[in-house]
Amino acid sequence: MSGLLAAWLAPFTGLFTGPTWGRVPALAEGALLSVHRRTVSAALRAAGRDRAPDFARYHRVLNRARWSARAAARVLLGLLVAAFAPDGPVVIGVDDTLERRWGKRIAARGIHRDPVRSSHGHFVKASGLRWVSLSLLAPIPWAEVAKVPSATADGKPPEGGRVWPLPFLTVLAPSERYAQGRGRQHKKLTDWARQGLLQAARWLPGRRIVAVTDSGYAALDLLGSVRRRLCVVTRLRLDARLFDPAPPRKPGTIGRPRIVGQRQPTLAQRLTNPATRWAVVTVAGWYGGGDRRVEVGTGTAVWHHPGLPVVPLRWVLVRDPAGEFRPQAFLCTDLGAEPADILAWFVRRWATETTFQEARRHLGVETQRQWSDLAIARTTPCLLGLHSLVALWAHDLRRSGKPMLPASTAWYAKERATFGDALATVRRALWAEAALQTSRQQCDLVEVPRPLFNRLTTLACHAA
Repeated sequence: MSGLLAAWLAPFTGLFTGPTWGRVPALAEGALLSVHRRTVSAALRAAGRDRAPDFARYHRVLNRARWSARAAARVLLGLLVAAFAPDGPVVIGVDDTLERRWGKRIAARGIHRDPVRSSHGHFVKASGLRWVSLSLLAPIPWAEVAKVPSATADGKPPEGGRVWPLPFLTVLAPSERYAQGRGRQHKKLTDWARQGLLQAARWLPGRRIVAVTDSGYAALDLLGSVRRRLCVVTRLRLDARLFDPAPPRKPGTIGRPRIVGQRQPTLAQRLTNPATRWAVVTVAGWYGGGDRRVEVGTGTAVWHHPGLPVVPLRWVLVRDPAGEFRPQAFLCTDLGAEPADILAWFVRRWATETTFQEARRHLGVETQRQWSDLAIARTTPCLLGLHSLVALWAHDLRRSGKPMLPASTAWYAKERATFGDALATVRRALWAEAALQTSRQQCDLVEVPRPLFNRLTTLACHAA
């Protein structure tokens, strides 16, 4: 086993039995070094175990061995928070992605809307597995930024580099047909998100947690279930039913107590109301870019719909003075939060789809070929978790003095590192350690010119 990789994986040792743990580092090393499909066979080839007679036992790590992916997610979250969010609020992004898979033996597969290929006016369906992923949204000090912002939304200096969504907990959301075929109640995406967020809150006692989601998770049942444990920031419909809080109940009043007060104007009506008060706020990292000056209006209300929980919230109405984007509305379950902080938290989630794309391109998501239900439920979360581990290990190498050189060329000057550079740095460290372990007394060594050696290592480290 690589000594460097053994040190990196040491926090996860207690999650596996001895025989299983003896094969986990080889699979992890192969998944890192492989530049093609992320099958077990490809990982064994990349790790130099393609001649191992017990190759079937490596497959059993995923499809049969007893270990808890949830326990591994807890360890990973602790490592990420300690490295990238040691203080302040812990911002967690919740999003779902589609893994395109075909085959009759993939039981949880369904026909879903493809979020990448679809648009507002074009609906594309695809066969595959739907995953709900929770990611730590934290600025990476050495990561690339499109433009160095002059200040954050609250006027303070920028925290660091670009925000990377770092997945730590990913769960499979089977299709409705899968649940019906097994006589189970179908769980919606909001149900999986609720369970994941409450689990993360239990893992981080004493820390303020801010969950950031898109409009698909702006559901009253989800907000009502988690708002006492954490703060949720998401989009809000312009025609949402907003009310004043219920007035105090007078003594002697007959009947059930009121749960809401008078109906408030809709946010769409506030947009056209001249009496609406607006303030100018500068948001850093708007849609992954630089600073953006917007006008915001805010207030508190109670969001209510018959038959659903009542949720107190702070609404934030945003409009662009330049008129380049349509007015938007956001909500926050923390009534004391500042509008600038709410927008600064929300813009962090806009890189989530980039993380999924990088996992497909660099880590081989959608190239797995497992058919076992247990292996399917484990492989994709492991690959997305490997994305976060690469960021952790690259951060560790950089702190130890190892250079992280962005892949810059004559036609593309890049000053700060991306995920591809972080993965190349980790790969280079593993390859270099393997080279240093080779004894000079062996007679089968072949001298390689340094320019050729540099070309080979560059191709091995930066291949997609």
